[in-house]
Amino acid sequence: MVTDARGLTAEAMQALAARFGYSETVFVLPPDNPQHHARLRIFTPGREVPFAGHPNVGTGFVLAQQDADPPEHYTFEEAAGLVRVHLIRAEHGGVTGARIAAPHSLQLGIQIPSEIVAGCIGLHAHEVRSEAHPPIVASVGLKFVIAELSGAGALARAAPDATAIARAAAQFPEAGEDFLLHLYARIEGDATRLVARMFGPLAGVTEDPATGSANATLAALLTSLAPGADVALHYDIAQGAGTGRPSRILGGARKTAEGPITATVAGECVERARGMVTV
Repeated sequence: MVTDARGLTAEAMQALAARFGYSETVFVLPPDNPQHHARLRIFTPGREVPFAGHPNVGTGFVLAQQDADPPEHYTFEEAAGLVRVHLIRAEHGGVTGARIAAPHSLQLGIQIPSEIVAGCIGLHAHEVRSEAHPPIVASVGLKFVIAELSGAGALARAAPDATAIARAAAQFPEAGEDFLLHLYARIEGDATRLVARMFGPLAGVTEDPATGSANATLAALLTSLAPGADVALHYDIAQGAGTGRPSRILGGARKTAEGPITATVAGECVERARGMVTV
């Protein structure tokens, strides 16, 4: 993340994000509303996105390290809306991570045929499950095609085919221009312990090691399918092992008979590097 992006144009931000090469790069700006804490712009190596989960978790953590007396939460302005970031503290009081509330409630879109998803990832159609739900476009701020696979083995063998994904994006524009694929499998059949992978080659992200926005959407989708009218569920999601950057993501969602399905995602943070960019 760039902690002070004042003076940078969108073109400069995009160029820096491409140079850094991370799944997303956050640029922190002063808020438009002084009651909020910051305005964020988030770029993949290929384009700007309206919302992403882990950049918010990490930004909350970094800003708290810089703040002599960090608040209980931050409110960030983003293209998708306001994002509330609650700081997670250790017993000694130090900030160790953050939990964010997605800017939108669950929004469901079109279904995608299993054979299309399978063709995008080099698997057979029967390895894309549809018992709980068919592959479906869903969002809590950023669109993903979410599909359950037959098991961890199928998930490990999945490999993105950028050409097939580009064809799918053209065939199903309702899925978003990047046709972001979020795949998951249940661990030992447990509906709340999952392993996931996210492919977004059209956005410049071949595979993302940790996708908070996708896993918040997944948590909301699975909670929407759970029995009962008043349900709050939590999901322990492993991602990124195949990239050499394993992550543990805690997703949560709540549904009530009266209201929409809301989602959160949380994680702990460790600073790996810092530097200075002169433009």
